Amino acid sequence: MCELKDIFIAYGDDYQAQYSMSNIQHKAFSAISACRTEILGGHRLVCPECGTIEQSYNSCKNRHCPKCQAYKKEAWIERQSQDLLNIRYFHVVFTVPECLNIVFLHNPEEMYRLLFQVSAETLSELCADKKYLKAKSGHTAVLHTWGQSLQFHPHIHCIVPGGGITKDGKWRHSRKNFFLPVKVMSKLFKGKFLSLLKTMSLEFYNDAVHLSDRQHFQALLNEAYSKDWVVYCKKPFKNSASVISYLGRYTHRVAISNARILSADDGKVTFKWRDYRDGSKQKTMVLDAVEFIRRFMLHILPTGFMKIRHYGILANRDRHARMDYCKRLTNTPLCERIKPDALTIVTQMIGRVPGTCPACGNTMVFMPLVC
Repeated sequence: MCELKDIFIAYGDDYQAQYSMSNIQHKAFSAISACRTEILGGHRLVCPECGTIEQSYNSCKNRHCPKCQAYKKEAWIERQSQDLLNIRYFHVVFTVPECLNIVFLHNPEEMYRLLFQVSAETLSELCADKKYLKAKSGHTAVLHTWGQSLQFHPHIHCIVPGGGITKDGKWRHSRKNFFLPVKVMSKLFKGKFLSLLKTMSLEFYNDAVHLSDRQHFQALLNEAYSKDWVVYCKKPFKNSASVISYLGRYTHRVAISNARILSADDGKVTFKWRDYRDGSKQKTMVLDAVEFIRRFMLHILPTGFMKIRHYGILANRDRHARMDYCKRLTNTPLCERIKPDALTIVTQMIGRVPGTCPACGNTMVFMPLVC
């Protein structure tokens, strides 16, 4: 099976001959290229009963690596599932028009932070409005920067509980199949975003034109104002299991998984993608290998930037006490919060207890790997 690592190793030199990389991009590129290879070292497990040998190389643990997210994802989901309420949850997506991509690409940390801030303020303000929920709600927000074809497409996925706490400390449910009007959310999100964007100090270039010049920047703003901004709200999840399934798909996803890569031959990469403009049909796309790497590199996040955030009643500060209170209000059974157990999670992932022989089930013996 062809993996992202294989593409980096085979065509990385060609890419670097045409494009320069930032320090964080180079760090991610090097880590993914070395992931589970002799470069990072490893170990062997030998079964003293049947002689089976397992040889394993260490993982890079980079958050952009498609092979290193499985354990983190499972542990995170287990923690979040302990605070799910017995209510409906909605999926809301905030996105920005394509004309602002250049601003995001050259000011990623500032613009991603703005995207989080404005989407959170939009939900909070409308939930508190007496015309709608008239309560304090909350949400979990996840930043994605890609579309299915790896093109740059920054947007925020939000999981929002269908209700909130009123000023008198009671729980108020949202309407059954309706959270907030999307047109109202879109207009408020657009207005807030562009209003704050105008006040920011940004530096970026488009070809040879320095767009920090107010005239050029104003042209971008005018184009953004002329666009219809899209906020999408799906129907509520059927149950808590559906919420957990969603979290598993979205929270620790990287720009492309190894399962989607079909081949990398003769300087071309073929991968699967879904065309949502054509009824979500699954198709195949062929890209020049250098272009494939270039697109992937667009999605390397700034150092230390948190791509998963919690707001309102789901905010991390005093969360446990607040969620226990919400559980009582929503008739959700209280449960003891248990720290995710690494051994249990890994056992579920690989289908057996780590360190046991896959052939006979006996305990294997650790041996250093000589490279």
